[in-house]
Amino acid sequence: MITVTNLAFQFGGQLLFKDVDLKFTPGNCYGIIGANGAGKSTFLKLLCGELEPTRGAVSIPETVRLSVLRQDHFAFDAFTVLDTVIQGNKRLYDVMKEKDAIYAKEDFSDEDGLRASELEGEFAEMGGWEAESDASKLLQGLGLPETVLNEPMTALKESEKVKVLLAQALFGNPDIILLDEPTNGLDIDAVTWLEDFLSDYFGTVLVVSHDRHFLNNVCTNIVDIDYGAIKMYVGNYEFWYESSQLMQKLMKQQNRKNEEKIRELQTFISRFSANKSKSRQATSRRKLLDKLTVEEIPASSRRYPFIGFDMDREPGKDILTVTDLCHAENGVPLLKNLSFTLGKGDKVAFVGNETAITALFKILTEEITPDSGEFKWGISISLSYFPHDSSAYFNGCDDSILDWMRRWSKDQTETYLRGFLGRMLFSNESVFKPVKVLSGGEKVRCMFSRMMLFGSNVLLLDQPTDHLDLESITAVNNGLSAFRGNVLFTSHDYEIVNTVANRIIEIRDDGSYTDRSGNYDEFVEYKKALGVKTITL
Repeated sequence: MITVTNLAFQFGGQLLFKDVDLKFTPGNCYGIIGANGAGKSTFLKLLCGELEPTRGAVSIPETVRLSVLRQDHFAFDAFTVLDTVIQGNKRLYDVMKEKDAIYAKEDFSDEDGLRASELEGEFAEMGGWEAESDASKLLQGLGLPETVLNEPMTALKESEKVKVLLAQALFGNPDIILLDEPTNGLDIDAVTWLEDFLSDYFGTVLVVSHDRHFLNNVCTNIVDIDYGAIKMYVGNYEFWYESSQLMQKLMKQQNRKNEEKIRELQTFISRFSANKSKSRQATSRRKLLDKLTVEEIPASSRRYPFIGFDMDREPGKDILTVTDLCHAENGVPLLKNLSFTLGKGDKVAFVGNETAITALFKILTEEITPDSGEFKWGISISLSYFPHDSSAYFNGCDDSILDWMRRWSKDQTETYLRGFLGRMLFSNESVFKPVKVLSGGEKVRCMFSRMMLFGSNVLLLDQPTDHLDLESITAVNNGLSAFRGNVLFTSHDYEIVNTVANRIIEIRDDGSYTDRSGNYDEFVEYKKALGVKTITL
């Protein structure tokens, strides 16, 4: 158990949160959410003792073992994979190394014998004899072969190091596990395995993640960091989001139809309470939800941007035809005879080789020329493009956000432009901020504002959710789902890919491809039926 009492933390003169009183108990998984900069990672560091609070205390019993997902992928380059994983239980690793050092002595003394005997007892009590097999099971669950155990960490790819450090955090049945963005870089099979592992875990798990699909599958509670406060709510992310939106409506309509809204909320709570698919730990959640009252539903003060695309012109019958497209970079084939036709209403998610997908999008926008093959847009098509790297739109630009938007707008009036920017949370004096100093998330919101000006009937988006917080990702999801035109896109966000796309095109590392109708869940099932590993988003 973790007990947080009267916690406050101030950084650089800014108070991130105060008066925090929470308890985290075994058998639950807590999803920590909040806008970028709200203090999610800082809160984890306070819990594990990496930071000292400005006020208050974090209490963890001395007998409890806490494990943290390490973010430094080079910190264990001096070790083998096996040693790195076992260091997830630092005491076990120290005992193992001290024991080995004693046995390696040439002048083995009686004192050494007594010490070795003590260490052997402690080693066995901590499950030391099963350590290698346990480490192997974790790595194999995450998709790494058993043969990797004795490899040096320096020999591993970045994506493989991520899995080893995750295995380290899970190793040895820690009582508490703290995970900061654990799904980054994982393929879908590894994410699914991790979801199953955490859903069945006996201990206390706290996780920071921008992956809404993951949060929905593993979380029993949501911990919301919002405007200087940290509050805990029962349910997964979907429950928190939908109930908070309903509560916002209720608060705005206090003087009319209050009773109707209360009944709507109560019905909503009952529906989630009875739906086992909402969580693998549905039994304990149902008991908590049964006791939940309308007054306890969250009403977030967090602001959501609005993303919506209107078409100036309906697309005709001919939208896009791609025929035998081939392309290579530095002698490496990226696209191999790629052919497809885009039909009216198609929303296509491209998954697989990110370099190949970016090359395809650059070809379709005529930034680069393919080695062979051709493509043809219909005469009625107007295109808006969100590039993977938008730095060229901002670097060296001294314009304010308002003047930057004027570059792309037919209507040059400040009132009109402020309307677009306001929907993307740029208001009052913030519109005069120079674009060259904007954060990654602010630049993404500027790019979406620009796209919404054009009235295009086809959207082409290359990783549009990078740098965004959960609120903005949700807005992107809603905007693309509601758009009546065609969308070609790629994203790391499982929920967006699964809910927006009605067609999946996978481009593999050798340039070959698969084109399937249906959502991403259906595509994953199709791959599983073939016995083929599912690629990462």
